[in-house]
Amino acid sequence: MPEILLKNADHILTMDDQRRELRGADILLRDGVIAAIGENLTSRGETLSAKGCVLTPGLVNTHHHLYQTLTRAVPGGQDALLFGWLQTLYPIWSRFTPEAFFISAQVGLAELALSGCTLTSDHLYLYPNGARLEDTIHAAQEIGLRFHPTRGAMSIGESDGGLPPDSLVEREADILDDCIRVVDAFHNPAEGAMVRVGIAPCSPFSVSRELMRDAALLARDKGVMLHTHLAENDEDIRYSLANFGMRPGQYAEELGWTGPDVWHAHCVKLDSAEIGLFARSRTGVAHCPCSNCRLGSGIAPLRQMRDSGVPVGLGVDGSASNDMGNLMLEARQAMLLQRVAIGADAMSAREALEIATRGGADVLGRPDCGRLAVGKRADIALWDITGIDSAGSWDPAALVLAGPTRVRHLFVEGRQVVREGQIATLDMPRVIERQNAIARSLAG
Repeated sequence: MPEILLKNADHILTMDDQRRELRGADILLRDGVIAAIGENLTSRGETLSAKGCVLTPGLVNTHHHLYQTLTRAVPGGQDALLFGWLQTLYPIWSRFTPEAFFISAQVGLAELALSGCTLTSDHLYLYPNGARLEDTIHAAQEIGLRFHPTRGAMSIGESDGGLPPDSLVEREADILDDCIRVVDAFHNPAEGAMVRVGIAPCSPFSVSRELMRDAALLARDKGVMLHTHLAENDEDIRYSLANFGMRPGQYAEELGWTGPDVWHAHCVKLDSAEIGLFARSRTGVAHCPCSNCRLGSGIAPLRQMRDSGVPVGLGVDGSASNDMGNLMLEARQAMLLQRVAIGADAMSAREALEIATRGGADVLGRPDCGRLAVGKRADIALWDITGIDSAGSWDPAALVLAGPTRVRHLFVEGRQVVREGQIATLDMPRVIERQNAIARSLAG
């Protein structure tokens, strides 16, 4: 892989252990890692001017449902709460084909890349009509993003008192068998891995207690991470109390779903005891502020979680409940909601950006990502601050307050994925045309 020198950046927000901020400095990329950071660096490879740009680590998305980019702004689900929203969309999702999952993942990943994301998780928990987890993995490999897909599942259908239609649930033995298959086939535990796989039953209200426990045992046997939805809204809490006789955090702990190898999505309704449990056990949280607003779920206690030591990253959540996939906007929303809830000094722009980079990488068990330092992966976002977004800004490095929400350039493992604001690895007009054709067929 040739060297690339990013030359003369206006600002570099390293998010390293010292949280250094550099001006007029360079970054040298070699063999997928950062080889040097400093002034007046030279290279025999390609040189790319970073003048007029702020450089940050690539943003990290800790929760998504990529398949949902085919069902944005669906009538009947636009103004519903979580459970009603799901019941509107399940019948549509049941008609998805493997191609639909692949194309939808390409569009969702491209949208993330344009917003500065270099590493994303994905939670795929339904597999109609022959779909498989690798439909999304192949999409990520084509576009070039670092990917952490999770093999989700639902096993309790409507006939057994669950929310999803019976056509979308699977036998629990088959779920566990396929978890083993995809981990063995695609998971790479090595530093710098482009693909890691997690195990992710959809939620405590769509799978059995036994599957939750067995999934945790299997994940630890395989050395992979665990992910699910938890404590998303008031309906979620009522369901947990009525069906399990305990709050979601207690239920998670009882079934082995706490620890540094676990991260839960949303956690809007965690109470102080649950926050303390997650902090002590180093259980991670994927905070999804825009989706939480869209579904009326509430404002997550992000400030309390951070102050208590809970590992927190950002998630855009599904594009049917956001309905966008822009991580820079997610960081801004996270900051603003904490200020609305607590006060104007509740969260700074730099802390919000830290949650979107280093914070998310740590939640996903990737200390090799999310910071700009020698030896870390060459995942870098270049933000053009010469445009109208930053015009008049006294602090161009405060991107979350005043700055672009779309990158000029993006590198993943030292390879350029976005060039001059456009996806460099896919024929995006063709992909979008196919995406829209599939969406129209689903709507018709």
